[in-house]
Amino acid sequence: MDVYHTIVKNTSLNGMPKWFKITALLLFLGVVSLIFATYLLLITKGPDMVIRFGY
Repeated sequence: MDVYHTIVKNTSLNGMPKWFKITALLLFLGVVSLIFATYLLLITKGPDMVIRFGY
């Protein structure tokens, strides 16, 4: 909980309503977990993927 209080105190979330703080942190955690899942997918299935760039 100390990390949570430090994050809230040192960002623009300081002074915001509790529901806004929770929503912002959940959105951030959702984006981070999506990036992590994509990274794991790329590591596990990357050599077998055919990735084409362009139109």
